[in-house]
Amino acid sequence: MPSTTAGEPIPIETSHEDMIHDAQLDYYGKRLATCSSDRTVKVFDVVDGEAQRGTGHTLKGHTGPVWQVAWAHPKFGQILASCSYDGKVIIWKEQQAQGPGAASGGWAKIKEHTLHKASVNSVSWAPHELGAILACASSDGTVSVLTFKNDGTWGADVFEGHAIGCNAVSWAPAVQPGSLITPQANNTVPGQQPAAVQSVKRFASAGCDNLVKIWGFRDDTQSWAEEEVLEGHTDWVRDVAWAPNIGLPRSYIATASQDKTVLIWTKDTPSSPWVKTALDPSASVSPSPTAGTGAAPAPAGKFPDVVWRVSWSLAGNILAVSCGDGKVTLWKENLKGVWECVSDMTS
Repeated sequence: MPSTTAGEPIPIETSHEDMIHDAQLDYYGKRLATCSSDRTVKVFDVVDGEAQRGTGHTLKGHTGPVWQVAWAHPKFGQILASCSYDGKVIIWKEQQAQGPGAASGGWAKIKEHTLHKASVNSVSWAPHELGAILACASSDGTVSVLTFKNDGTWGADVFEGHAIGCNAVSWAPAVQPGSLITPQANNTVPGQQPAAVQSVKRFASAGCDNLVKIWGFRDDTQSWAEEEVLEGHTDWVRDVAWAPNIGLPRSYIATASQDKTVLIWTKDTPSSPWVKTALDPSASVSPSPTAGTGAAPAPAGKFPDVVWRVSWSLAGNILAVSCGDGKVTLWKENLKGVWECVSDMTS
């Protein structure tokens, strides 16, 4: 097969029998998981950007459309979570092949989470430093957090998240903001392990109440508590994505909404408030007529259609925005703090 250049998209035949709702590469980019309204999840091996023929596994267990899939960190094994309209979250684990040279042993359910009373719309694994922890968002208005315990059992916390329903969840980085540049109080003795960086359990949820909520785990009560509410959208918030962070002071969250806008929320220090900025697609298409004239800039524009998904690059500096018009745009913050569209792709 002729090799394609890096810029050319490669179509992948999945053999799904209905619309595909999600596609996720694993940690190493060697496997692709897809899910569909045909009620199945499929897993493919990927080599040089192409799915290999004959390597696919079909995972059956849901009784409704499957909305999202999420890979766990490989330190926990080959583990995949899926969520569906049937109200279930299934956690799948690849079984070890029997005997040398044998093919993969296939996938088996290791957990079926059935505590939700309506569609589960989103699943997200916590940063691996926190353990095998999965957050789930449901149309019944609740958020649940599944935790794999040392004795091999799963614990579940379920709590009210958003009126009408919850659409998405996204975890904060495990490192405390600013920890990279904060001098450590306890200087380590040569030859000893450095003190563990304080990690934090926190995630954001997006709801049908037009709100984004931030939840933190309280060690004193051993429960999840609402820490902050981000108000800014005028319709359902479809997706939320917390940007990766290596320990710099500023935190970023991106939110996408039915109101055709994307908001970037920034928090300069742990004690400062979240400040919102709207992405302006109109500014990236043509220069603003008021630019350089000293006049007030045009109000932040809207996207041409509903914005369904937002996703950060691994470094946390580029944001991909998926819009209902079939376009994916890439956004980057310039040195003046203005978000610019640096690329757009039509599916």
